[in-house]
Amino acid sequence: MIGKIRTLYICQSCGYQSSKWLGRCPECGQWNSFVEELTSIRSQRQQGQGAPSEAAPVAITHVSADEGERLPTGIEELDRVLGGGVLPGMIVLVGGDPGIGKSTMLLQAAGYMSRAGHGVLYISGEESAKQTRLRADRISALSERLLILSDTSVERILAHIDHLRPQLVIVDSVQSLSSAQLQSGAGSISQVREVTARIVEIAKLGGIATFLVGHVTKDGSLAGPKVLEHMVDCVLYFEGEASHAFRILRAVKNRFGSINEIGVFEMAKDGLLEVRNPSQLLLSQRPEETSGSVVVCTLEGTRPLLIEVQALASPSPLAMPRRVATGFDVNRMALLVAILEKRVGLHLQGEDVYLNVAGGIRVTEPAVDLGVATAIASSFRDCHILPRTVIMGEVGLGGEVRAIPQIEARLREAEKLGFEQAVIPEPTRPLGGLGGTLQIIPVTSVARAFESLF
Repeated sequence: MIGKIRTLYICQSCGYQSSKWLGRCPECGQWNSFVEELTSIRSQRQQGQGAPSEAAPVAITHVSADEGERLPTGIEELDRVLGGGVLPGMIVLVGGDPGIGKSTMLLQAAGYMSRAGHGVLYISGEESAKQTRLRADRISALSERLLILSDTSVERILAHIDHLRPQLVIVDSVQSLSSAQLQSGAGSISQVREVTARIVEIAKLGGIATFLVGHVTKDGSLAGPKVLEHMVDCVLYFEGEASHAFRILRAVKNRFGSINEIGVFEMAKDGLLEVRNPSQLLLSQRPEETSGSVVVCTLEGTRPLLIEVQALASPSPLAMPRRVATGFDVNRMALLVAILEKRVGLHLQGEDVYLNVAGGIRVTEPAVDLGVATAIASSFRDCHILPRTVIMGEVGLGGEVRAIPQIEARLREAEKLGFEQAVIPEPTRPLGGLGGTLQIIPVTSVARAFESLF
């Protein structure tokens, strides 16, 4: 029995509830974040109040430490990010921009796991069963053990899960589902929280691995209350530009694995392809003996990536020269331009400076500072860098080159791809060397680096 209806005002940012509208949320401090929703006051029987608890306190030493056998998804890059596969009862929330490939990746995983003998239930709240079949046919994910359910009622969906008891459930998407016990529409904060809580409950009790697809807001964060991310075991973000083929799968939370791993994919006409050597693919179209082109090494999780940074400096007809960056923070680039002017003596005041990170990759690590500064100087001087050179190091405001982490892993990646010399910070120079053919050039400042390169 559903009780009386009441009006609640819920913060879209953190899920804080109030009986009246507030201009500013007292919990997270956001302004104008409250939305009005109609909710029902459920009876004491529905809320489970007064029911005896089935769980009893137990000594932590008596609790089994065996996490169970992981199930491979058939996609090695996905398994890497998850920590080796999915565990029974593991809840994974996958977010990303529309059209980035979330549904494609999960349908490919569903096809492989079903062909491996696991029962899989794919719940589509946004597409019809025929649309899902056509996409599965295109990416070769057809299997008799892959069941498709096109429904948005969480009560009917939970009844099917309880009857079928599959080993894997994929919900695409959680914002499209709704519960009849709430009066608010699908996608509202109360509906998302209620739907997720009920799916998590049946998955944990039945040991069912579950993937939930979540929408994102315009600033890239997962839509719905923040508590949604606390309710699941793993949160994955699928990143990439729609105009580029590369996609990066990144974990921001993982109770059963590391968050320092990423998966790299390439979007093709027949689905997502795994990229096992992304550095080689990113550098495959790099022009040689061209000014402004520099190879840098950045870390994505624990994986070193060699990428190309391109810069173009040209005389500006404007009173205030342009500073434009793609794949790199434009404010950081302006800071590096100021360092080049003050510490190195490059006259860039009248130059338009454009910067591009090739391949659609976005770089945020300070270890690429020296490479970015070198690319700008190379274009300004119209002098190319030797093509088999990789540059890495953080640049301080005094023009000094600072230490960066995991230098050995970066140098091994460069050596594996056939690079001949590496410019690195002096404080992180390997004491015993790498024992290979890579020539290491340690530098202490941007000026010393330019002396070695130009």
